[in-house]
Amino acid sequence: MSLPPYEARILRVVDHLWANLDAPLDLDRLAEVACFSPYHFHRLYRGITGETVAETVRRLRLHRAAGQLAQSNQPIADIASRAGYGSQAAFTRSFSADYGAPPGLYRLRTTSPNAMEDKMLPINFVTLPDLACAAVAHRGSYMEIGKAFEQVSIYAGTRGLIGPQTRMFGVYCDDPSAVPVADLRSEACLTVPPGTEVSAPAHALTIAGGRYVTALHTGPYAELEKAYQWFFGDWLPTSGQEPDDKPCLEEYLNDPRSLPPTEWQTLIYVPLKG
Repeated sequence: MSLPPYEARILRVVDHLWANLDAPLDLDRLAEVACFSPYHFHRLYRGITGETVAETVRRLRLHRAAGQLAQSNQPIADIASRAGYGSQAAFTRSFSADYGAPPGLYRLRTTSPNAMEDKMLPINFVTLPDLACAAVAHRGSYMEIGKAFEQVSIYAGTRGLIGPQTRMFGVYCDDPSAVPVADLRSEACLTVPPGTEVSAPAHALTIAGGRYVTALHTGPYAELEKAYQWFFGDWLPTSGQEPDDKPCLEEYLNDPRSLPPTEWQTLIYVPLKG
C-alpha cells in the first residue's frame, strides 16, 4: 500500500502534537507517526512548517500558558510545570523573553479591570472586497484555533498557494462571553486566487466584503479579548456606528513563528451597516 503524500503525513504530526502537548518531546515517535525515517523527519518537518518541532512545541506551550495566566487563577508553578519547565524560575525566564514581562506581572496586566484604561487602539474604516479563501473549521476555544491555521497553512503551502499577496484571516462567529467554549465556531483562512479549487482537508470559503471598522492590536493573542472589550464597550457605543449581521474577523499581519509575541500584529475587523 502506498503511503499518503507528505502533506497528510505532516498533518498527522500536527494532530499528534496538539493532542499530546503535555508529553515529552520524542522525535523518533513523531517520525513513526509521520511514517518517515528518523534520519530525515526533522528536516522534512522544518522544511514544510518553517520551524523545528522543538520550536513548535515551545511556542504552543507558552501560548497556552499565556492564556492560562490571562483567563484563570491557576498557580504559576502549576502552569510552569504543565508547560514543561522543571522550575518556576526557568519558566519565568523563558516566558519573560517572549512575552516581555514575567508571568505574575503579565497576569496582573491582562486581568486588571483597567488594562485598557487610557489605551486607544488605532482605528480605521475600510471596505473589503469579497475574499476567496481556503479554510479549515475549528470548534472550541479560540485560543486553540492555531491547530486549524497549521493545517490550512500546510495545505496551501504544499500546493504552492502561498505568495506575497496571501492574507491570513480568522473568522469568529460567536461571542465567547455568551457561548460555551466547546461550542465556539471559527474558521482559519488563507486567501487564494478566485476560482481556486479547494479540497479536503480544507474547504472553500468566501469572506463577505463590505464596510468594516478596524482596530490594530499589537501583542500576544491571549490579550485580544481585552481589545474586543474596549472595542465593543468603549469605542462602538460612542461612535455613531452600528455593527452589521456578519462575524468579526481578525487579520494576522506578521508571522508568529518568526517574531516574539510582543510584536504580533492583529487587525480586528467589525462589520458595519451602511
